[in-house]
Amino acid sequence: MNALIANVALHQDRASFEQIFKHFAPRVKAFVLGQITHPQMAEEIVQETFVNVWRKAKLFDSEKAAASTWIFTIARNLRIDHLRKENRPEPDINDPAFMPDPEPMAFDLISHSQDAARLNRSIEGLPEEQKEVLRLAFFADKSHPEVAEALKIPLGTVKSRIRLAISRLRTELEGMA
Repeated sequence: MNALIANVALHQDRASFEQIFKHFAPRVKAFVLGQITHPQMAEEIVQETFVNVWRKAKLFDSEKAAASTWIFTIARNLRIDHLRKENRPEPDINDPAFMPDPEPMAFDLISHSQDAARLNRSIEGLPEEQKEVLRLAFFADKSHPEVAEALKIPLGTVKSRIRLAISRLRTELEGMA
C-alpha cells in the first residue's frame, strides 16, 4: 500500500488510487458506520476521506505510520468534524444580536445634531494650540507621541494642552446644558 500511495503522490497514478480505494473504501465505511448511524453521512465521509488521500498523498510518511493508519486517521478526523457540525446549534433568529438597531427617533437626531454643533462652537473658541492638539489626537487619531512629533513640541506639553482643552470644553458645555 505504501508504494501505491507513493505512486499517487508522485505521478497522480489513477490505477494505484483505484487499488487503494477498492481495498480501503469498504473498511473505512464499516469503521465510520460503527460510529455514525446515518449511512448517507458515512458515505460522505468515505468520499471525503479518499479525496483527501488523493490530494494529500504527498504528505504520507511511511516511517511515521502505516497506510491503513494514515487513511483511518483521515476518516476519524472527518467523522469528528461532521459530528461537530451536526451538533452545532442553529442560530435563533429571535436572538437580539440578530436584530437591527432601531432607527433613532427624530428628537434624538436633532438633539445629537445640536450637541455636535455646540461642541464644534466650543472647540472653535479654544486657543489655536489647544485646537490643534485636539484635532490631531481625536480627529486624526494620532497617539500623543505622534502629536508631539508632528507639532515639534514636548510630549508633556501635548498632554497639558489636551487636559486644558478638555477641561475648558467640559466647563463650557456644562454651562450650556
